[in-house]
Amino acid sequence: MHTLAEVADYLGLSFSGDADRELAGLASLANAGPSHLSFLRDEQHLEQLSATRAGAVIVAPRWREHCPADCLLSNDPHLSFALASALFDDTPLAFPGIHSAASVDEAASVHEQAVVAAGAVIEAGATIAEGAQVGAGVYIGHNSTVGPFTRLYPQVVVYHGVSIGERCIVHAGAVLGADGFGYAQAEDGWQKIHQLGGLRIGDGVEIGAGTTVDRGALDDTVIEDGVVIDNQVQIGHNCRIGRNTAIAGCVGVAGSAVIGANCTLAGGVGVVGHVQICDGVHVTGMTMVTRSINEPGSYSSGTPMSATRDWKRNAVRFNQLDAMHRRVEKIAAREDAEPVAGSDKAARRGRKET
Repeated sequence: MHTLAEVADYLGLSFSGDADRELAGLASLANAGPSHLSFLRDEQHLEQLSATRAGAVIVAPRWREHCPADCLLSNDPHLSFALASALFDDTPLAFPGIHSAASVDEAASVHEQAVVAAGAVIEAGATIAEGAQVGAGVYIGHNSTVGPFTRLYPQVVVYHGVSIGERCIVHAGAVLGADGFGYAQAEDGWQKIHQLGGLRIGDGVEIGAGTTVDRGALDDTVIEDGVVIDNQVQIGHNCRIGRNTAIAGCVGVAGSAVIGANCTLAGGVGVVGHVQICDGVHVTGMTMVTRSINEPGSYSSGTPMSATRDWKRNAVRFNQLDAMHRRVEKIAAREDAEPVAGSDKAARRGRKET
C-alpha cells in the first residue's frame, strides 16, 4: 500500500485529491477499482477516463477536468506510470546466499550478497558480483562475469567469456555467447570457423525470454548500455547494438550488422549481415533491411494486409512487373527511334505533351 501523497512524492508530481488515499496496485482505466492507480496516455481514451472507477489517475494537466478521480499531474503520463510500476513490483524477493543444490566451482568468485539458486552451475573463473541473482538452473561458463544487481531468470545459459554489466535483466531461456553461424565451404561440406571472440553486454540492458545473442568470430559482439531486447530475438556474431536501442520480438539481425543508438526495430524485422544503421532510425514491423541506412527516420518494406482474393491478384501482377517494364522500354525506344520530319515531328511532340 502507498498513499496518494507518497506516490506523488516518489514521482515528483503535484496532485489533487485525498492525500491519504491508499493505492494497492496498478490497473487499466477500464478495469481499475478504488484502490488502483491508472493513467491516461492519449485523448483516444478520454471516454474510458470519464467512466473509470480508479482511485487515482496520472493525467496531463490539459485532461484534468475530464478526470472523475484523484489526479497526479504529469507532462508525460506514460513515463510517470512506468516509474510508478516500481513501487508496486511484486516479484518475489530472494535472500543472499548459495543454495545447497547449486554447483559452484572453487575457482569461481561469488559475492556474499549475491544469490545463487538451486541447480545453478557456475564454472571456474566466473565472477558473480554484489546483489546479482542467478536463478534456478542457470549456467555460467568459464571466465564470464555477471555485474552488480543483475538478475538472470531460470534456465539462462551464459557461455564462457561473456561480460554482463550492472542492473541488467535476462529472462528465462535466453542464451548468451553461443557460437555464431560461421562456416567455410569445403569440397566435402562445411568447415566450422571457431568463434574466438566474446560477448560484452553493457549496463541496464534487458534481454527477453528465449533470445539468443551470439559471440563474435574474432572481435566481440557488443550490446551497449540501456538496450532493451524482446523475446525470441536472434542477434548474430560480431553485431553491435547502440545505446538505448529497442528491439521487438522475433527480430533477426545477421552477423556483423551495426545498429546505432536510439533506434527501434519493430516485430519481425530482418536485418542482413554487414549493413550499418545510423542513430535515430525506426524500422516498422516485418521490414527487411537489405542495405545500410545513413539518414535518421522511419523505414518500411513489404505490402500491407488485404483480402486474400485481392492479395492473390496483386501478387500475380507484382510478378509481371519486370515483363511490363521491358515492354514499356521497347515502346519508348521504338518511338524515340522513329523518324519524324518537320511539322509532323512538332505535331507528335504536341500530342505527347498533351
